[in-house]
Amino acid sequence: MPTTYARTLPELLSKTHLISEIDLKRAQELQKVRGTKLIRILVEEGIVPEKDLMLLLSSELSIPVLDLASYKVDPKVLKLIPKKVAQSYSIIPVAQIGNVISLAMSDPLDVTAMDDVKKITHCNVRAAIVGHRDVQAAVENYYSEEAKLEEILDDLDPDSIEVVDQSKQEESRDVKAADEAPVIRMVNLILQDAIKNRASDIHFEPFLDRLRIRFRIDGALRESFSPPRQMYNALLTRIKIVSNLDITEKRLPQDGRFKAKFENREIDFRVSALPIYYGQKLVLRVLDKTNIRTGLDSLGFEVRSIQKFQEAIKRPYGMVLVTGPTGSGKSTTLYSVLNQLNTKERNIMTIEDPIEYQIHGITQTQVNPDIGLTFANGLRSLLRQSPDIILVGEIRDSETADIAVKAALTGHLVFSTLHTNNAAGAVTRLVDMGVEPFLIASSLIATTAQRLMRRICLNCREVCEIPKEILNRLPANQKWIQEAKGYKGKGCTQCKNTGYRGRLGAMEVLQIDDEIQTLITENKSSGDIEAVARKKGMKSLFEEAMEGFHKGLTTLEEILRVTTFED
Repeated sequence: MPTTYARTLPELLSKTHLISEIDLKRAQELQKVRGTKLIRILVEEGIVPEKDLMLLLSSELSIPVLDLASYKVDPKVLKLIPKKVAQSYSIIPVAQIGNVISLAMSDPLDVTAMDDVKKITHCNVRAAIVGHRDVQAAVENYYSEEAKLEEILDDLDPDSIEVVDQSKQEESRDVKAADEAPVIRMVNLILQDAIKNRASDIHFEPFLDRLRIRFRIDGALRESFSPPRQMYNALLTRIKIVSNLDITEKRLPQDGRFKAKFENREIDFRVSALPIYYGQKLVLRVLDKTNIRTGLDSLGFEVRSIQKFQEAIKRPYGMVLVTGPTGSGKSTTLYSVLNQLNTKERNIMTIEDPIEYQIHGITQTQVNPDIGLTFANGLRSLLRQSPDIILVGEIRDSETADIAVKAALTGHLVFSTLHTNNAAGAVTRLVDMGVEPFLIASSLIATTAQRLMRRICLNCREVCEIPKEILNRLPANQKWIQEAKGYKGKGCTQCKNTGYRGRLGAMEVLQIDDEIQTLITENKSSGDIEAVARKKGMKSLFEEAMEGFHKGLTTLEEILRVTTFED
């Protein structure tokens, strides 16, 4: 086998007739101009699909193809090769057995990369083939931030984020450690990085020999930091102190919250501590009030859906239900509505578990079952406070459902959530809870169902061929998509090589008119109700989500992840 990469790849391409001589010469000319590897030119110019190129190299050179997405990289092996080297050569070490290191490479014929790895690790190298973007994403996801932690800390402006600490705790070794500057700066760094990356949650996960910190960004978890394991007790104590939690309690779950000031805005953090095998896992929910002040238009829903929803919330009394699974954006939608309706002339009250966002001008109550303050009891008390608008965090039982429906019938505008698959399912869910159909028909204004999909990153969006396995999942009447133009995110620094940045909403709105009221009173099934609503122009969740595909804002993979055709 020739020892130089430039001779080897053209020979393989010519031997297998994978591309024409004209395309090969064009790629080689581009290589001379750009100074980029030939393998990257072939893929980026669309001359050869990356999968085909990987299969060629694998079969001709007997090098395995590795699926990094389903492979767990050993953190100890990562430390053998510096991150800069991994990024430069588009490689990542995945395993070590004795004196042999397995190296995932986007270019398995890069002799220079393998020689440098041998010098650094003093190990023999065994190559595996991985796509270029997969390697780059793995480098970002897996590599510990320890190497550049000091550099980041040096660049951090201590005044850029301020945690509001109103606690009074007894002095202890953990408290003293938590008050030390490195720990405070480390917590501030994590919070600041989470806010800048638009994270909705921060996960602190202790293991036997490491501490993993992950951010949930656009609904997906990504590893961010991996501080030394010995820092965890101090980090945990610091967060517990500012959250007014008992630092000595290690056996029971705890819930708290704190505020932080960042870039002239105040951000709430809801804290949950859970005892696990290796200590306590912390999850911080990031609650940025700017997300609910921008209005429904910014949530990514179709204009038609927003208009129908706006008609419902302008009614003086009745009930509006928002349905969907956990993480579908129900709370954000309802808080945006309350923020819109929040005027000096209205008395708006809520009963929640827990209170997500604290909104000025709205009376909010936190349920506490331990002392008998349930949704039902709290709602009864709220009705004695002369409210105009009521938000019930969730209708969980028949008693709460009954009180909410009767409140809607007696001149109050009631908002709440339910866990159902579609808008019509909310009606039958209330019936299952024991509410009389005629009461539901009289009180209900509208029901909605919503989902959140990841947006394609506009900075690296490109036209793509829709994978056959995705097309095969579509029903016969949707096969037209085979001829449609699809888009995907190629991966860039702005989207952290994920191809997605931000989220897009899909909402179906079932408006309760006279015909639908009759169906409800007759105790018809959700399928019957949905069929009539569809004839009247209601779009299903799948159809609403497909609007995002037509506009090139999301992918079919995302739509099929959150919706079904029956929607």
